[in-house]
Amino acid sequence: MTSETLFQKIKRMIWQPMDAWLFYAMLIIYIMSLFLLYSADGQEIGQLENKTLHTVLGFALLWTIARIRPQILANFAPPAYIAGVILLLGVHFFGITVNGSTRWLNIGIGRIQPSEIMKIALPMMVAWYLQKYELSLRWYHYIGAIAIVIIPGALILKQPDLGTATLIMASGLFVIFFAGLPWKVIFAAIISFAAALPLIWNYGMHPYQKTRVMTLLDPTKDPLGAGYHIIQSMIAIGSGGIWGKGWLNGTQTHLDYIPESTTDFIFAVYGEEFGFIGNILLLIIYLVILGRGLYIAGQAPTLYSRTLAGALTMTFFCYAFVNMGMVSGILPVVGVPLPLVSYGGTATLSIMVILALLMGISNQRR
Repeated sequence: MTSETLFQKIKRMIWQPMDAWLFYAMLIIYIMSLFLLYSADGQEIGQLENKTLHTVLGFALLWTIARIRPQILANFAPPAYIAGVILLLGVHFFGITVNGSTRWLNIGIGRIQPSEIMKIALPMMVAWYLQKYELSLRWYHYIGAIAIVIIPGALILKQPDLGTATLIMASGLFVIFFAGLPWKVIFAAIISFAAALPLIWNYGMHPYQKTRVMTLLDPTKDPLGAGYHIIQSMIAIGSGGIWGKGWLNGTQTHLDYIPESTTDFIFAVYGEEFGFIGNILLLIIYLVILGRGLYIAGQAPTLYSRTLAGALTMTFFCYAFVNMGMVSGILPVVGVPLPLVSYGGTATLSIMVILALLMGISNQRR
């Protein structure tokens, strides 16, 4: 056995579970995030080291999960979903409150955010449930799937976390849509939701959530209060111009005008330092992941794989779109990180698992 042959075997073993499109897109975003975190954190390396550790763990998790057949992973959907619901109940009774929201749970070795687990567990559970009745789907099966979606969604709403609850419930609804939900039902649901908006506004939303919506319409009404985040982030993005001010040269960033600059508002840092061209490049990379994920879903051989791949892809893109939208002032401010860019261990690992599941489905197709 020559050294070249041994090298080729090792390379094939490492590379075999990877999907090239997803892997390189993920790698490019990760490298960009290192530069951004270093700048946003005041040129300190503390968060940079943690981000690297989380990413290395994420890559190990990705490589392992991508090698497992999706139908085998499907068996873990019910226990993962049940565990996620139990953890959400734990947050309700024993959670840690930060900035008025109770979203974290102390498990001894550190804090976890159970809602991040539901990003994965919920669509897997809905896909597993619908596949059980693939040959005999009836209207009541869709009702059961919606119930599976509502339970964790309601628990996350109690934290309160409207943005995350909406996106996580959307991930389950994406599964139902890709399973073949009739269009007439979809249109009826949209009309019913629109008709219920006055009730939701008056009785279903907290005062701070109403304030966020009103601030979106006119952030200058409270420029030093509720509108501060949006105004400062829009100033940062706008001041970046076409080409940006350059790495480490963002004045809004380094004068600490941008709140949560390493997490929810890191896109404002990126827009200020790399400008409109940089924003377009990042959006193109996200669109590559979107297109590749939908292609994998379209080629998937089973209902479970098809619906899960489609839902995970749309969930990933929705997180990116919502974060960019809220920072740019076209959507209300919600606590949604920018996928693979924002600082945060649980969020990074959950996104890596999403990409790993997509790669596993791609391997099944091959």
